[in-house]
Amino acid sequence: MPKGLVVYDSKTGNTEKMAMAISQGMERGGLEVKVKKAENTSLDELIYADAIVFGTPTYYATISSNMKALIDKTVDIYPKLQDKVGAAFTSYEGVGAELTLLSLIQTMFVQKMVVVGHQSGNLGAISFKEPDDKCIADCQVFGERIADFAKAIAKK
Repeated sequence: MPKGLVVYDSKTGNTEKMAMAISQGMERGGLEVKVKKAENTSLDELIYADAIVFGTPTYYATISSNMKALIDKTVDIYPKLQDKVGAAFTSYEGVGAELTLLSLIQTMFVQKMVVVGHQSGNLGAISFKEPDDKCIADCQVFGERIADFAKAIAKK
């Protein structure tokens, strides 16, 4: 069974709620999923996963320091994330959510990952402040979409 990993950072709990919803969708889609905070995620866990989803609050149109610290460590495992499925999500209260998603996706491209966007046409899942019921449902569907890609790639 393909493995999924949702890695997130969350200060207020908003990004964590999104992480849980995305992981539920990935599980419904047929993946075995772990959910980890960025500061508790090992490089081995990233290597082990078939699909990796990064989530962070938006801080000044970029990622949190905990997520940045983890991403910076991935230089040590380059190119072991190649051809894994990657996706991104963020919660924000001001501006810059799309730029935050681009920061996460940029890392995925450098690592030669296959990036899955949100079915709505966005780069990833986005919540303004606390995710409402619609956002949670969208995150679950996004998780299912990620699972579909991971299963398709795992068959190769």
